[in-house]
Amino acid sequence: MPNTLAWIDDALRVVIEERSLPARLAEAVRYAALGPGKRVRPMLVRRCAVAVGGDGDTTAVSRAAAAVELVHAFSLVHDDLPAMDDDDLRRGRPTLHRQFDDATAVLAGDVMQSLAWELLAEIDAACPQPGGLSTELAGATTDMIAGQVFDTLGGQETAGDTDADRLRTVHRFKTGALLRASCRIGAKLGGATEDQLEHLTRFANALGLLFQAVDDLLDVTSDAATLGKATQKDADAGKLTYPGVFGVDGTRGEIRQLHETARSALETFGPSAEPLRELADRLATRDR
Repeated sequence: MPNTLAWIDDALRVVIEERSLPARLAEAVRYAALGPGKRVRPMLVRRCAVAVGGDGDTTAVSRAAAAVELVHAFSLVHDDLPAMDDDDLRRGRPTLHRQFDDATAVLAGDVMQSLAWELLAEIDAACPQPGGLSTELAGATTDMIAGQVFDTLGGQETAGDTDADRLRTVHRFKTGALLRASCRIGAKLGGATEDQLEHLTRFANALGLLFQAVDDLLDVTSDAATLGKATQKDADAGKLTYPGVFGVDGTRGEIRQLHETARSALETFGPSAEPLRELADRLATRDR
């Protein structure tokens, strides 16, 4: 497989250029979607297609991966807005509303989401499970937004829930939903069986919580210059975080356990899932 970052960025450029967007809107979408980033979700689409025995280099896979990344970019742009987290820095650069303005940021986020649905509508018919791709991404987007509500506005005051329960619920939705959809979309494009889908869903559920636990840990052990974004804002805002609930050492223990769970879910796939294992290892030990 060619380099994933170049592969997905090329796919995103094609998608943006295919549409005759107003110049300022197109510039804003490129700024958001093609800026520095890990591209974890597109990687998952591609690597899950390969893990189940499919081809990771098809046009359908690249365009589905672009759709997932566009939804992720939309979520970050809207999350950074003054009415939400009010962030000035994202990936080491000014956030979109700081680089342009609030209205452009809102509209860029909107159009990235609609572009994603266009892409999936185009390739859904060619999927071995017709209709499954749009359903996966739409459901994940709804869950992601619900998680943002839980994280920002509350609404989880269920009797008997502990802070740990509420924290995990927030991030199964806010962070985990799109990672899970990425895995399932890639697996469906690769022709996955129901058993394979179940194992990759287990992998994705663990990976989503792991990703957030590492993010929260770095937020208190690293700095803005290294991470490319402001640190400790969630704790200062009174939000639940892994170190706030489990402590720093407890968070490291959670990360180890989630890493083991993610890897164990891949045992059934053998060598074809090695790129997924490598990604889980890298996310568990990342420093930015």
